[in-house]
Amino acid sequence: MYRYDAYDQALVDERVAQFRDQTRRYLAGELTEDEFRPLRLRNGLYIQRHAPMLRVAIPYGLLASRQLRTLAAIARDFDRGYGHFSTRQNLQYNWPKLESVPDILAKLATVEMHAIQTSGNCVRNITTDHFAGVAPDEIVDPRPFSEILRQWSTFHPEFNWLPRKFKIAVNAAENDRTALLFHDIGLQFVRNGAGEIGIRVVVGGGMGRTPLIGHVINEFVPWRHMLTYVEAILRVYNRYGRRDNLWKARIKILVKSLGPEAFAREVEAEWAAAQDSPSVITDEELARVSAHFVAPAYEKLPPVDGRYVQSLADSRAFKRWAERNVHAHRVAGYAAVTLSLKKTGVPPGDATAEQMERVADMADRFSFGELRVSHEQNLILADVRKRDLFAVWLAAKEAGFATPNVGLLTNIISCPGGDFCSLANAKSLPIAEAIQRRFDDLDYLHDIGELDLNISGCMNSCGHHHVGHIGILGVDKNGAEWYQVSIGGRQGNGAALGQVIGPSFAAADMPDVVSRLIETYLGERHDDELFVDTVHRLGIAPFKQRVYAGKELAHAA
Repeated sequence: MYRYDAYDQALVDERVAQFRDQTRRYLAGELTEDEFRPLRLRNGLYIQRHAPMLRVAIPYGLLASRQLRTLAAIARDFDRGYGHFSTRQNLQYNWPKLESVPDILAKLATVEMHAIQTSGNCVRNITTDHFAGVAPDEIVDPRPFSEILRQWSTFHPEFNWLPRKFKIAVNAAENDRTALLFHDIGLQFVRNGAGEIGIRVVVGGGMGRTPLIGHVINEFVPWRHMLTYVEAILRVYNRYGRRDNLWKARIKILVKSLGPEAFAREVEAEWAAAQDSPSVITDEELARVSAHFVAPAYEKLPPVDGRYVQSLADSRAFKRWAERNVHAHRVAGYAAVTLSLKKTGVPPGDATAEQMERVADMADRFSFGELRVSHEQNLILADVRKRDLFAVWLAAKEAGFATPNVGLLTNIISCPGGDFCSLANAKSLPIAEAIQRRFDDLDYLHDIGELDLNISGCMNSCGHHHVGHIGILGVDKNGAEWYQVSIGGRQGNGAALGQVIGPSFAAADMPDVVSRLIETYLGERHDDELFVDTVHRLGIAPFKQRVYAGKELAHAA
């Protein structure tokens, strides 16, 4: 993974010292709330419903075990003993004291971490495939390019005060595992007929108040021009993006108002004038960064491991876990493993300090001291020998991370909602738990098959409800918490936005609503047809009719 040089470390250390003084001046009354607000936001510090929230950057979701141990120590020493992994591959602390935040940032800096640009109207954390570097369907390793983007975007003077926050995703596999089409910019690495590597550029996607699927504005940008082309897009956005209206300031609104073709023409004109800038990526620069992402010392192993095969035969529980949580690897004899943070009764994405330390131990023992955070709020051990998978499963069980539900209904994506966030209209976590408890039967879950259920506490869509096969949105009605339901959303290849089925529901009704949606699907599906495919084939009408029928759901309004 990327390691800081002297420049990186000096930059982060200086930022810690700067924010320490800013915090001191604010607490002393020398800075007003309005003066301090943009300063704290640029350091990842929010004021939530009950306490500050600090968002720590995990660039493209990649962590070393030593870094995870530091995150655990911070959770124990400065918070309430846990952290929350978010859909942006970051970690959030929900209970730090404001006066302690400079000390937290200083501790992060000792392990090459920070909270810079995890908030504010700037380029946020770059995200990529959580299987980057090991995926069998990968065209090129996206991590060096993601790191180049991270270095370029950090403190970029021209793009540090954009009209609104800005999110970039990078995908280099045939299957999109990054929700690429729902980002301000999505960069899909491709190979042309001549075998050359380039980038298909998608612009103007996003969720939130106005969910939109991004548009391809260039089918093939040479990889050397990744930065110059992104610069051209951001310059057009800086020039024409709305700054007078918070709700119309995202680039997706600009692309929609101009039209994708007109927006693309503006970008191409800007790029033509500046594509030979110093931002062209040279062979030397790519080699410098790529040297940080060399393959670990893989053993030469057979593709089939006898002990693994025998363990599958001996243990039904282990086999079930392997079917859902073990993934293919490009190197024979190895696999990637998802450690599920979706155990029933635990808020999705939460991990205690002790659990983080256990995962760090697992990473050292089984996966070359590294792990990843997925945008689905789980943790990944990317380089596990197949002969070690049974031992990994046992260790994951002890840590509470062995729930075999990856891709299933209880693998819920959820924001913290009204329990923490001051923007939320309704609580998310109790709804997630109630649904998990209703469907806490593995046989039933496996019969239902793959199904994404996402929950957001407000229209900002931090829980990605728009792209859930079933999406749940918290809404406010006269001071009461209600929940709007959509179906048919999908991320990845064949991305789609969900459709709202009708009036919203009271919290107590939500498990019954989901049950009726599932019952409709089970009664109407074709063989091996996924829930989302049944929805697209039939439309929402039969689901809507089933959900709103009967007297039990008298709370719908």
